[in-house]
Amino acid sequence: MTQLHAIIKPKTRRSKRFLESRAPKLTEDVKSAMIMKGGNAGLTITQALKDIYSLKKPNAVLYKKKNITRPFEDSTSLEFFSKKTDCSLFLFGSHNKKRPNNLIFGRLFDFHVLDMIELGIEKYVSLSEIKVSKCPEGTKPMLVFAGEAFDTDNEHKRLKSLLTDFFRGPTVSAVRLAGLEHVLHFTALEGKIYFRSYRCLLKKSGCRTPRIELEEIGPSFDFVLRRTHLASEDLYKLAHKQPKALKPKKKKNISHDAFGTKLGRVHMQKQDLSKLQTRKMKGLRKRKGAVVAEEQDGQAPKVAKGES
Repeated sequence: MTQLHAIIKPKTRRSKRFLESRAPKLTEDVKSAMIMKGGNAGLTITQALKDIYSLKKPNAVLYKKKNITRPFEDSTSLEFFSKKTDCSLFLFGSHNKKRPNNLIFGRLFDFHVLDMIELGIEKYVSLSEIKVSKCPEGTKPMLVFAGEAFDTDNEHKRLKSLLTDFFRGPTVSAVRLAGLEHVLHFTALEGKIYFRSYRCLLKKSGCRTPRIELEEIGPSFDFVLRRTHLASEDLYKLAHKQPKALKPKKKKNISHDAFGTKLGRVHMQKQDLSKLQTRKMKGLRKRKGAVVAEEQDGQAPKVAKGES
């Protein structure tokens, strides 16, 4: 019987560094993608994979050789390549008579396929066909999703999550204004998904805030949704589970209002107001006329402290 999940002890320093890089971390590395084509891939699919690879650089691996596999029928080869290259995302391109110009976006969890969504290319404009200046390699894009389907339909919700994982890039703590120059726009309309890539141009506006113009730089896709392979809700929640060390600790008696103002609640012991020391003022003393009126009513006069 073979032993599963056996502990591998490194024999050299190089193997030790390799195993440490593959070990689980509190803050995971940037998700890498492997991009490959099937046995039958035409010129359109080959060029489309190269353009998406240029958007995903440097966190991507492009396979130039053909891989005869069908992900929806057998995903063992994808899982093998994922474990070999340490990639949790994949893009598979293929072409046949039944499903022409086919792209499969997918992601893996624990080196097993989690989600796969198949998109068919109906219209395509490559990067080289649009003769404008491009964004530098490795630019973190801004992702925009338009259309009600991304908020209502379950398959489009998963597609939105998958595309966000695929194109989001590294997590950064701060971004400068000049670095926000690449926009990826996804629109879901009438059963189709339109993918556009723009470059932000900061123009003079006569005030402190610049005027923004969008210039299309490519590539451009018109997709149609085909087959899907979605994970169950339990497995999907397990894949999104975070370690306890990353969860922010809840601070007691601290809250924030709608404007982001930090509010604190202070707890004090109950005060005895009878022992409260107040300030003595001459204006609070009773006059002599008021004392005489109290005597006539049969009440004992109250003598203020300090009066004789």
